[in-house]
Amino acid sequence: MSTIALTKENFDEVVAGNDFVLIDFWASWCGPCRQFAPVFEAASERHPDLVFAKVDTEDQQELAAAFEIRSIPTLMIVREKVAIFAQPGALPEAALEDVIGQARKLDMDEVRKSVAEQQAGAAE
Repeated sequence: MSTIALTKENFDEVVAGNDFVLIDFWASWCGPCRQFAPVFEAASERHPDLVFAKVDTEDQQELAAAFEIRSIPTLMIVREKVAIFAQPGALPEAALEDVIGQARKLDMDEVRKSVAEQQAGAAE
C-alpha cells in the first residue's frame, strides 16, 4: 500500500476512519527525511493492513504546529484515535518494525484507561 498525503482537510477523516495510522512528518529539504522515506514506504508494503501517511511540514504548517513538531522526521502512531507514539529521528528498518510490533501489541483498553486517569488527575 502506498502512503497517503495528509492535509488539514483530510487529517480528521483519515485518522478517525482508520484504527492504526503511522504518520511521517517530513520536508523535502530534510536529508534525514529523504533517508527515512524509502524505509517508511517499504514498511507500508509489508503492512498492508495499516495506514501509512505523510505530512509535508512545509505545506501543512498548521498540522505540524498542532502536533508541536519541532524536529523532522517525526514518526507518530495513532491507534483508535489515540496518539500512542511520537519520536523524532529517522528510524532504521529494524527499529521501525520493532515499534510497529510494539504498537500492535498494546491493549488499547488499558491505554484509554491510562489516558482517562491522566486527564482526571490533570483536572484536579
